[in-house]
Amino acid sequence: MFDSIESLETCFRNEGYILERSLATVVYLAWRLRKPLFLEGEPGVGKTETAVVMAKVLNTDLIRLQCYEGLDASHALYEWNYPRQILAIKLGEQCEADPALVGKTIFTEEFLIKRPLLEAILPTREREPVLLIDEIDRSDEEFEALLLEVLSDFQISIPEIGTLRARHRPMVILTSNRTRDIHDALKRRCMYHWIDYPSMEKERQIIEARVPGISEELAQQVAAFMQRIRGKDFVKNPGVAETLDWASALLALDRTALDEETVEETLGCILKYKEDMASFKTLWQQQDFRNSMLAEVFRSTC
Repeated sequence: MFDSIESLETCFRNEGYILERSLATVVYLAWRLRKPLFLEGEPGVGKTETAVVMAKVLNTDLIRLQCYEGLDASHALYEWNYPRQILAIKLGEQCEADPALVGKTIFTEEFLIKRPLLEAILPTREREPVLLIDEIDRSDEEFEALLLEVLSDFQISIPEIGTLRARHRPMVILTSNRTRDIHDALKRRCMYHWIDYPSMEKERQIIEARVPGISEELAQQVAAFMQRIRGKDFVKNPGVAETLDWASALLALDRTALDEETVEETLGCILKYKEDMASFKTLWQQQDFRNSMLAEVFRSTC
């Protein structure tokens, strides 16, 4: 699919995703070497979107496992469809079917509920999917151990059926917001990259690529404003996702440039915590801060 890092960058750019060289390199190597890719970074910087775009570029399925506290094998791998099995047993009793035959029948793939990890390695797949294990830091350490076992051989043993082994090894992308440390044993099996907030120039390019119709001037002003606001002490600094939401909102409101009123009215697109909004409003009420912020934003377009 890709014969170089440059070709991968071009494919991602065609999907509206601007890759920096270091990220493009590690994505390319993970694909070529068939190794899982572990992406860490602040929320909203494009970790999940990397997997989404990779699936589009490869023209394959995206299988997503959203992690959460308490995630276990029955929700990540598979579980039996107990209601259907019970119904099959009752029907067998009514038809006076052989109990041994009924017992064998209800433990087949027809009664198996396939969860994301099993879906990704089904031997019936014609091509490799992209398996996104999202926000693994929200899961428990027990799930990490389960994941290690699956990612080591890309096979799952189901006692009643046997071992299912991947015919095409999936492209695995794990993401983490670093709310807790992930065990070294898992990280060692992956290519690793930390996705940081973009530079102002890159953020402008992202805005223009993902928000069709926005002017270059407004895109530059939004990027400059976001660069300044991330330098403040907030509970949650806005990511690229918030930048794109804000740019889209400004376009929907037919704004052609930033001004005091626009910033105040659309603040909820950028900051998502009550404490952060209160902190910003306190700063915004200071005329020196407000004037310097807008002056730098407009200077960036000169």
